Amino acid sequence: MRQHLMRLALLSLVLAAAACARPDHNSLNSTLWVQTSAEYRAVAFETYQTACDKLDAALQDRTRTAAVEQTNDYETLPPAVVLDIDETVLDNSAYEARLILNHTEWNPRTWDAWIARAEASAVPGALEFIRAAKEKGVSVVYITNRECSERPEDSSPCPQERDTLENLRKLGFPEPGPDDDMLLQNERAEWTSEKQSRRAYAAETHRILMLLGDDLGDFLPNVKKNVTMEQRARLVDEYRAYWGDRWFILPNPMYGSWDKILTGCKARYLRGYDQPE
Repeated sequence: MRQHLMRLALLSLVLAAAACARPDHNSLNSTLWVQTSAEYRAVAFETYQTACDKLDAALQDRTRTAAVEQTNDYETLPPAVVLDIDETVLDNSAYEARLILNHTEWNPRTWDAWIARAEASAVPGALEFIRAAKEKGVSVVYITNRECSERPEDSSPCPQERDTLENLRKLGFPEPGPDDDMLLQNERAEWTSEKQSRRAYAAETHRILMLLGDDLGDFLPNVKKNVTMEQRARLVDEYRAYWGDRWFILPNPMYGSWDKILTGCKARYLRGYDQPE
């Protein structure tokens, strides 16, 4: 047993040394920032504390909604907050770190294996916010791009939902109530990675008080493909009054639609300054 533990410790040291020898991995600095910086922890607390402070006003004003998809007569609907899961409620930086240490990239097989472990930690502030919302009678709807798919030798039609709920339970998040929900990608045929249809689904039965996420796609439709960074920036400006009032965004420098729209050589997107020859 002792020799086994020593081998594991040695392997970890070797992997860490190899990663340090290759500091050019796309996610190295961003993952380190999430895992080690006091600044990340501070901004996560700030985001969730601001959302907590806005809950009462959102509950009292029945004429407003946070979802652009909500066009029904929603004033009498029960209230809900809608949250993304990954890098909003659950911190998956341990998975990202393992990719760096193994000199590999994200793939659906290792990602699903990580989900099955149910070992993600909580994003700072998320637990307190969700508890506060539940105490005020607000339903919690999770809209996640964790993909609902079968696994070999697993009888569950959607084991990813079961594993995610188990992960939340381990961290002390409130048990889902009858009006809470978790909507996974591909749980229905029309529920693609584009979250618009699932926000519309939640809006059929609830007045959406707030949206919380780490990606622009958690708030607005059609911002992940065939758009430019300038178009995305204009949308952020257009909805400027929503940020910090109805919409609350968490920092995620590790991955996201912000990165995927930067095609080709990414260095060409850098904005330097002119200097004399």
